[in-house]
Amino acid sequence: MPVGTQGTVKAMSQEELSEMGFRLILGNTYHLYLRPGHEIIRLAGGLHRFINWNGAILTDSGGFQVFSLEHIRKIGEDGVLFRSYVDGSYHKFTPERVMEIQSALGADIVMAFDECAPYPCEKDYAAAAMNRTHEWAKRSLAARDPRQAFFGIVQGSVYEDLRRESAEFIASLDTDGIAVGGVSVGEGKDLMMRAVEWSVPYLPDNKPRYLMGVGTPEDLIDSVIRGIDMFDCVLPTRLGRNGSLYTTYGRINIKNNRFINDFSPVDPECDCWACRNYSAAYLRHLYKCDEILASRLATYHNLYFYARLMERIREAIDQGRLTEFRKEFLSKYRTHKASVHDDSCRQETENGYTRKRSYAGSRQTRPES
Repeated sequence: MPVGTQGTVKAMSQEELSEMGFRLILGNTYHLYLRPGHEIIRLAGGLHRFINWNGAILTDSGGFQVFSLEHIRKIGEDGVLFRSYVDGSYHKFTPERVMEIQSALGADIVMAFDECAPYPCEKDYAAAAMNRTHEWAKRSLAARDPRQAFFGIVQGSVYEDLRRESAEFIASLDTDGIAVGGVSVGEGKDLMMRAVEWSVPYLPDNKPRYLMGVGTPEDLIDSVIRGIDMFDCVLPTRLGRNGSLYTTYGRINIKNNRFINDFSPVDPECDCWACRNYSAAYLRHLYKCDEILASRLATYHNLYFYARLMERIREAIDQGRLTEFRKEFLSKYRTHKASVHDDSCRQETENGYTRKRSYAGSRQTRPES
């Protein structure tokens, strides 16, 4: 799901997203509640009409944002009191309030209100956050709008027994789908994949599984192999606006001097309209001149890359050759990585995944910027 935190996938129009083949995008309850306000969106006829999107919409509950923005004033069993990062005003989120807001937004899929424990944290804290998440999941479910599909969220940090307990509990609820949360918060790829492996075996086969806030192309393939169906991540859009582009042969920094005289496409194996019509040299020129078109072209390309990657993953599943596809993809993607990345990219891709991240990681905190 492309991330449209505030009702827009940055630098893209809804028509372009549809053209790429996306049928589901993500919005954020926390940010849309603060601006423009859920009542404004209700008056507009819901988020679909407000942003002119004909596909489906999933709204995150805002739990991750409330707990990661460090504006919390009080956490209780009832909910969370926090200050707005916009104007400093005080607000309270409870499971019932969050479901009311998501109903007003009119999303097709809504998420339970949860507490995402930070990494690292002590096991006692992770257990308390998990138990609170479970109670809030029951209350969210009771307050849901029956017209909307409802997803519960598995927590448990990096503790195997907590992950199993949480997965079993959420799976016992009458949900339409289940998310694995509390990942991509700085724990690194190995622990992230373990969290998936500890959770998925206890989730029902007949409900979609959503890994929240993930991830890189490698993350997507490896998570699908482990049983995940749905993802959201700001990386393709955020990195695109900053000059980093995903290609068949790894991620590149288009600002690098080696592209000054490169009149070939950014990715010779990509057929998006950016690659069909513009050269790497031109895109580098646009970035150096701080032209808006640079962000538009790079973002379009990155999202198209992700859309085609997921399409190819689905084809590989249909053909029963997902493992072979992974080897084929990585043989190109990893072989040339070191040669095309600048120093700022190598930290993120060394050994496949060694990103230095803040608490938020690749998850959405403030409006994507």
